[in-house]
Amino acid sequence: MNINAVVFDVGETLVDESREYGTWADWLGVPRHTFSAAFGMVLAQGLDYRETFQRFRPGFDLDAERAARTAAGAPEWFGEDDLYEDVRPCLKTLAGMGLWIGVAGNQTINAGSILRGLELGVDLVATSDDWGVSKPEPEFFARLVDACPCPADEILYVGDRLDNDVRPAHHAGLRTAHIKRGPWGTMVAADTELREVADVLLASLDELPGEVARLDPRRAVRSDQA
Repeated sequence: MNINAVVFDVGETLVDESREYGTWADWLGVPRHTFSAAFGMVLAQGLDYRETFQRFRPGFDLDAERAARTAAGAPEWFGEDDLYEDVRPCLKTLAGMGLWIGVAGNQTINAGSILRGLELGVDLVATSDDWGVSKPEPEFFARLVDACPCPADEILYVGDRLDNDVRPAHHAGLRTAHIKRGPWGTMVAADTELREVADVLLASLDELPGEVARLDPRRAVRSDQA
């Protein structure tokens, strides 16, 4: 197969969200360990992660609380220290292999600005707020394909979630890679469906360039890129 573009999800694919979820616990006034335990319980029950906030504050409106945090001088934020250590080396190697690289995920306008400010050296940064549609909606992946310089089956989408990333990207005709990290990535790693819809299974982004070269031998990693 030909792989001409690689596009990444954001949370728990490129960005470690541990600190940010900790700040939400602080905002709610609950111990971080307690919030984390409730978060895991919600995911284990197959519920939307936003249900976690309802456990501590019924009627919690995430958009309104984001605005309130910003007004209070404590907006949602992430920075260089929140990038996983394998991110920049992976992006550099993929770029050296001649691949078009994008970042596209369910993120706010503010998160998109932060990502652009990190100067990741990618060809595209796009968020669900930019496009007005969120994963796992098919329209999100249609917008992604439109933004890429190649057809869907030449795009490899990399994410940690089965429900929001790998499954819908696969159904949209993209190639897919699942990374086993973060709460979602770890929980679904043993799911048999994952083997059916993922072309690549990763424990780290360090493995991705080699996997791309396996799928498309034209993209062999040179010794000076490894």
